[in-house]
Amino acid sequence: MNKAEMKDAILQAKVEKGLSWNDIAKAAGLSPEFTCSACLGMNHLEKPEADKVAAALDLGAEMSTALQRFPTKTWERTIPTDPLIYRWYEMLNVYGDTIKEMINEKFGDGIMSAIDFTMNVDRQADPKGDRVLVTISGKFLPYKSW
Repeated sequence: MNKAEMKDAILQAKVEKGLSWNDIAKAAGLSPEFTCSACLGMNHLEKPEADKVAAALDLGAEMSTALQRFPTKTWERTIPTDPLIYRWYEMLNVYGDTIKEMINEKFGDGIMSAIDFTMNVDRQADPKGDRVLVTISGKFLPYKSW
């Protein structure tokens, strides 16, 4: 089973079982964001966590093995060369589908506005090395039927 097949099977089982990413993450003992990213094929899980996710979804040993495989993180876009911007690009390519899943699960079908939007960049002291703290807040805009 490749990562694309794994992702499809997990998303189908998640819907069929009526589970949230939080439910699956609790079973694995991990964060919802990381669990979602691994289930979407952008990260891997260690065997104990992979077994727990597969069991929560009733998907068996083949799914656990697929979750344990290291991902190939590729995309078909021009990559910026500035190191800081590249890292943001990398974060969005690795976690973008996770962010979309989490927003859609919590708000419904729609997008986060980049017009009605705020962002704060702060420095957070940390004994292991100062951290960059970025807070992004955008209005949720639901898609409308007509």
